[in-house]
Amino acid sequence: MTPNIYELSKMTKEEYDLIMKRAEQDITEQMKIAKEVSDDIRDRGDEAVLEYTAKFDKVQLTADTMKVTEEEIEAGYARLDAETREAIEYAYKNIYDFHEKQLPEEMWFTMVDNGLMVGEKTTPIVDVCLYVPHGKGSFPSVLCMLGIPAVVAKVPRIVVVTPPNEKGEVDDAILCAAKIIGIKEIYKVGGIQAVAAVAYGTETIPKCHKIIGPGNSYATAAKRVLANHIDAGLPAGPSEIIVLADEKADPEKVARDWMIEAEHGPDSAALLVTHSKALVDKVIPIMNEQLKKLSDRRRDWIETNFTRYGGVILTNSLEESIDFVNDYAPEHMEVMTEKPFDVLPLIKNAGEILLGEYTPVTLCNFVLGPNAILPTGGFAKTYSSVSVMDFLKRSSVGYASKEGFENVRGHAYRFATVEGFETHALAVKERD
Repeated sequence: MTPNIYELSKMTKEEYDLIMKRAEQDITEQMKIAKEVSDDIRDRGDEAVLEYTAKFDKVQLTADTMKVTEEEIEAGYARLDAETREAIEYAYKNIYDFHEKQLPEEMWFTMVDNGLMVGEKTTPIVDVCLYVPHGKGSFPSVLCMLGIPAVVAKVPRIVVVTPPNEKGEVDDAILCAAKIIGIKEIYKVGGIQAVAAVAYGTETIPKCHKIIGPGNSYATAAKRVLANHIDAGLPAGPSEIIVLADEKADPEKVARDWMIEAEHGPDSAALLVTHSKALVDKVIPIMNEQLKKLSDRRRDWIETNFTRYGGVILTNSLEESIDFVNDYAPEHMEVMTEKPFDVLPLIKNAGEILLGEYTPVTLCNFVLGPNAILPTGGFAKTYSSVSVMDFLKRSSVGYASKEGFENVRGHAYRFATVEGFETHALAVKERD
């Protein structure tokens, strides 16, 4: 196959806009359905959740079987092969260590003037629902990336929702990850009905104040519809990657890594950005040979990706390549240049930045430690990866002594009068 090959300096506005837009879908129709389903779940609770699970997931559950039991978790852990358990345990250690480093001080203070002390107090959010998708496979890594920072942050109640498999069960790998992380409250519900259930609460599924985790267009639509009822966390849509390479990059490694995020689905976006035409000429034949090793489904997704939202962006220089990266603001990016650490300070917008030819996205998606739940669709310009901070909140703290109050009351009174707040002014003017 021949992927899209764009020369940056010759791209039309339409071509550039398409690449920048990615697969940002118009989900108007999904939002209509999400509104109808959510309203029904608000009114009928469990009964509606079970009906929609039967309709959308083709699985018959009851109120008694919606919640995963501790026995099911233990059985799933025991059934999973030892090699996979070991991989999850290894990932757990690295992910835990990384996120533990993110923990801020629980409380800090500083003196801003004589008798005036200010600070912050950090506490866990009261509860959280972790959304773990299932549609294209089992994703224990998603549970690790969401559950471990929630545990590190000491969130008192951690709830997991995940679509059931065709047997009406949760996959063993997810159950194993839950046991290793220490999560015990899991519900076999996904899609719109899961988001609505935790937004409103049902007889079986608890209301939560935040839901976080990637989902399909219907889950995304439900989050938008229910935004006034639940905090939906960062925007995480179809996967995307930029491999930034120069003439020194190994074409074999570039070809393989370029394909990594493209296999997530036909709406993903995978770009090779380089100023080296010679590298592109070497990479494309290697990529085509690699495609022969894949299943029909994964190969079809990658081929669709490379001829729709992905492909090659050929620039005139490394500097121009970096400018494009910063404008695109990719979810994942690999820096495969001669001096990757020299490039690092120049990258301003990216969900994650992986350096060198031995740091493929595969490592960070699963076991390296940094969080792999990242902003997509250009939101890396304003959002960060999931972190401990997603599960914490800060309260400002202030204290004024009598001396401090006297020092500052005149300034406060002036602000109050300028802005027309009479009781604000009285509170400082007439205070003994």
